[in-house]
Amino acid sequence: MDTHGNSDILTETLPQEYNTMTLQEYLASDLEGFEFLEGELIPMPPTSGEHGDISSNIQWYLQSHVREKKLGRIYTSDTGFQIGDRVLMPDVAFLSSARLPEDRQKAFTIPPDLAVEIVSTSDTQSKVARKALAYLEAGTRLVWVVEPTVKTVTVYRSETDISLLTRNDVLLGEDVIEGFSCAVEKLFE
Repeated sequence: MDTHGNSDILTETLPQEYNTMTLQEYLASDLEGFEFLEGELIPMPPTSGEHGDISSNIQWYLQSHVREKKLGRIYTSDTGFQIGDRVLMPDVAFLSSARLPEDRQKAFTIPPDLAVEIVSTSDTQSKVARKALAYLEAGTRLVWVVEPTVKTVTVYRSETDISLLTRNDVLLGEDVIEGFSCAVEKLFE
């Protein structure tokens, strides 16, 4: 099992019945702290302080706008979303009021409207791009990939509509979170 160097830890800490499972079994389980990818549980290790700062900033700016306008809900990185045949936990996510399921006791069986991924030092560019495209293929309407080192945000609208924003640009919610705007540089304060 490839869990980015954590397979021994995963095997030792999980009961035997969790070593392999189906998507339906994962969705019905009460496991926390794991993404589900191609039949395997991928542990989500703690993030850096910088990662937490950026995530908190994004959540705060989005939450302020979304609550004021009553557009839906913002979710943190411990919330799972079904993305095709996997369950991923974006660093920040948005679900519009119209799509909020009544049952929120387990991971969501739908993709978010907006998924935000903050690049970690262990991430590769191809891994992050594949994840962004997986969100879009599953029905996510907008993906923001935040790169802390160079302080940029890559905005994915589709496989062919991708733009790079620098700290001098303004990040928009477009038609997904209408009226939202935030200077990119504020995400990195």
